[in-house]
Amino acid sequence: MQSDCSSSDLDCFIRALGFDDYSAELIATAFTHSSYTMENNIPYNCCYERLEFLGDAVLKLVITDYLYYKFPEKHEGELTKVRSIVVSDEILYQVAQNLKIENFIRVSKAEKKSQGQKLESIQACVMEALFGALYISSDKKELAEFIINQLKPFIDDIISNKTVYNAKALLQEYTQSKSKELPVYSTVKEEGAAHNKTFTVNVSYRDEILAEGTAKTKKHAQQIAAYNACVKLNLINEGVNE
Repeated sequence: MQSDCSSSDLDCFIRALGFDDYSAELIATAFTHSSYTMENNIPYNCCYERLEFLGDAVLKLVITDYLYYKFPEKHEGELTKVRSIVVSDEILYQVAQNLKIENFIRVSKAEKKSQGQKLESIQACVMEALFGALYISSDKKELAEFIINQLKPFIDDIISNKTVYNAKALLQEYTQSKSKELPVYSTVKEEGAAHNKTFTVNVSYRDEILAEGTAKTKKHAQQIAAYNACVKLNLINEGVNE
């Protein structure tokens, strides 16, 4: 069951997420890539891009509202940093992987052959489009609760391990203060099946390898590598997340 799944399969999937009242047409659009509409001579507005535009705004508002009331002691600058990570493609992709949405994404034959529906960028866009479709056609309170339920584990992790998520910026500030040069991240190993890969990335500065990190996405592996480099350089204390 890939991008040619039936509408009944998609309907069952959305109901399994907890939604009973929604527009099947909008949901189908949310799962339709532009390559599919072009291949089948379908109007452009039948692909997910407009819904993605709306869903991006919905996602940011829901997360902003949650962070504002959940963490009343935190300054807006810190909340902004947390929000930017939570709504990033990397996190949305992990949510998409948990939900296994790739089974329902409609792409062109060529895109399907190259497994485009598995790409982080496409799956993240579909998640935003899904939020947009549900915002228009379902109960908004239920949608907000769904978004928070999917993203709360990531929010908690970011709050608890913010030095890991901030490490890339910290390492970059350090290297630029020394020589105006940026750290370089290189993927040195990919292991596992296409749908369950593990990436190992190292970070170097002035041709010297500082550290490496391993994770389920390249971006997360880069963050861990940067964190390990910051620990090595005594920029942060290992185990301290303040």
